[in-house]
Amino acid sequence: MKSNRSPLAEAYFRFLQLAKALQSDASAVALDANERALLEAVALCWFEDRPMTVREAIALESLGSPATLHKRITRLRQKEMLVAFNQEGDRRAKYLIPSEKTLKLFADLGEHMGRANQPMTA
Repeated sequence: MKSNRSPLAEAYFRFLQLAKALQSDASAVALDANERALLEAVALCWFEDRPMTVREAIALESLGSPATLHKRITRLRQKEMLVAFNQEGDRRAKYLIPSEKTLKLFADLGEHMGRANQPMTA
């Protein structure tokens, strides 16, 4: 039985559906919250056509100390979630970009968001 729901309640229930879908996908990739935050920061820079350097990544103080961030970058590379590369002709700076595995994860999350945005059924 469908009760009279306010638009705000409807939006919140959709949010809960999305959160549930994201949690089920997140467990398949085995990332902790800190790794996910770093991965999202790197991916967002890549999406904005300005790949993040390793130096920029380890300077993200809100995500941890430089040593901790360096370890997280290493773990994300070992999990094949990040790829590091040098620009042609400049070996001083190493850049980080999301891997194909990461892009697939984000595509799957986007699909869940699209489904969560559909009208709810009783």
